Amino acid sequence: MDALAGLLEGPRARGAFMIRTCFEPPWSIRVEDRAPLTVMVMVRGDAWVIPDDGERVRLRPGDLAIARGPDPYTCADDPGTAPQALILPGAECRYPDGRPLNGSMDLGVRTWGDRTDGSAVMLIGTYLWQGEVSGRLLSALPPLLSLTAEVWNCPLTPYLLEEIVRDEPGQEVVLDRLLDLLVIAALRAWFARPEAEPPGWYAALADPVVGRVLRLVQDHPAHPWTVASLAAKAGVSRAALARRFTELVGEPPMTHLTGWRLALAADALRDTDDTLEAIARKVGYGSAFALSSAFKRVYGVSPQEHRVRAS
Repeated sequence: MDALAGLLEGPRARGAFMIRTCFEPPWSIRVEDRAPLTVMVMVRGDAWVIPDDGERVRLRPGDLAIARGPDPYTCADDPGTAPQALILPGAECRYPDGRPLNGSMDLGVRTWGDRTDGSAVMLIGTYLWQGEVSGRLLSALPPLLSLTAEVWNCPLTPYLLEEIVRDEPGQEVVLDRLLDLLVIAALRAWFARPEAEPPGWYAALADPVVGRVLRLVQDHPAHPWTVASLAAKAGVSRAALARRFTELVGEPPMTHLTGWRLALAADALRDTDDTLEAIARKVGYGSAFALSSAFKRVYGVSPQEHRVRAS
C-alpha cells in the first residue's frame, strides 16, 4: 500500500448528513456541530467559509472546501452577514437565539434554505462521528482547506447533485459512498498542491533512510521492531536513525510505531468484528490487555468504548 492510499483509506460515511442548500442573499449559517469532517462544494453563486480562527475562504462555482472539526465556522454570502440559523451536533437546527427551526427551512428531499431557486447553491456532506474518519487522516489536515475549480474538476459533483435529491431505497448508502469518493478525490488533489502541508512522516517517505524505515513499519506493524533492528534494515547506526527520523518525522521511531499500531487497531475496531485479542496480534501487541492499556492511554477511551461509538 502506498502512503497516500494508506492515509486516504479512512473515510467510511455511515448515514452521513447530506444536503443541498439553496439561498438568496443575504444569508448566513453558523456551524457548531463539532463534526470531524465536512465537505462543501459550490454549485451556483458565491459563498464565504469563515472560521473563528484562521483565514476565511471564498467559494465560487466549482470550488470545494473541507472543514476539519471540531472548531466552529460560518458559511455566508458575505462575512458581515449575521447568522440566520445555527447547526448543532447531530444536525440539529436552531435559530441563533436557540429556538428550534422546526423544519421552517426545509425545501424538499435533502434540500434546505430559503428558496429552491436561490442564486447560491451548495452541496454539503458531513461525517457526523469521529469513527467515520481516521484520526491519522484528520491530524494530517488543516482546519480549513479549499480547492478552486481550476485545480479541482471532479466528475462526481454533477452525479452527487443529481443523487442528493433522490428518494429511493438504499439512497443513503449511495450517498455515503459518493461522499467517501468525493473526499478522497479532493484530498488527493489537495495533497498534490505545493501549499499542502502533509504530516512529517508523509514528506519523510522520500528520504532514503527514513523512508525505508517508514515503509517497513507501515507494511509490517506486527513485527517486533526495535530501533536497532530498524537501523540494521536501513544500514545506519541506531543513533543516526533516531536522530534523522526524529528530525524529519517529528517524533522518535518507536513513538511513531506505537501511533501507527494504535491507528490500525482503531480502524479494525471500527471496520471489523475481530476480537481484541486478534486485533492485538495483527498490530503487534502481545495481548489484548497490552493493547487495551496503550489504546486507552492515547485515545482516552477503552477499545470497546471506541467500537461502540464508531458503530
